Amino acid sequence: MVDEQRRDGAGTAGGGWIAGQEAETGFGEEDGRLTLRERKKLRTRQRISGEATLLFIRRGFDNVTVAEVARAAEVSTMTVFNYFPRKEDLFLDRIPEGLELLTRAVRERGAGETPLAALRRLTSELLEQRHPLGGVGEGFEHFWRTVLDSPALRARGREAVEELEGALAGLLAEAAGGDAARPDHGSRLAAALIVAGVRVAYAEAAGRQLRGDPADAVAVEQVEVLRRTFDALERALPGGG
Repeated sequence: MVDEQRRDGAGTAGGGWIAGQEAETGFGEEDGRLTLRERKKLRTRQRISGEATLLFIRRGFDNVTVAEVARAAEVSTMTVFNYFPRKEDLFLDRIPEGLELLTRAVRERGAGETPLAALRRLTSELLEQRHPLGGVGEGFEHFWRTVLDSPALRARGREAVEELEGALAGLLAEAAGGDAARPDHGSRLAAALIVAGVRVAYAEAAGRQLRGDPADAVAVEQVEVLRRTFDALERALPGGG
């Protein structure tokens, strides 16, 4: 039953089951930089998140307890909390990965590339890869519907947006030669505009998938949505963020 649901896409968007990739570090199990202990922890984290995702999608987030997740993953409840401090993080387990990707995109951008251009490139690549953080893919409607049906997940999602905005403000301040720990008004405003623009673009893709539009068709349209979004952001932020 678990394998069948994974094939139909139910476990893709929420859990860490995409191409064996671990959501928090971005390392795959085959990555040579991981020690044996790290690979074991990676497999445990993936198993917990994967089982949790299937239970949440099947029964609803608010109807599943952490103890039930632990039993399904064959670990203790304490082990679950060692990997995921909050129940919501079992499903929204890619928030740390999103922060990491955001940070790397800005800090490791090419010579002469603005932070905004780096973020345009990042969102385009995630969409092209059908990465869960790209917002479009087969079965992703299961993820969006589960979030919308749960007040707790919606609240955690709003917190995540605030975390991303705060991190981006610091990165933009740093890129401009300022203090990342105390971003100025311009950096905070730019971060708010960028995050709002991308959030609207992602919401459009989510809405179409929830209405039953095929992922391939949504992805094609999303390319244009992202182009218009970042074009508008470039006009609003002529310095590139």
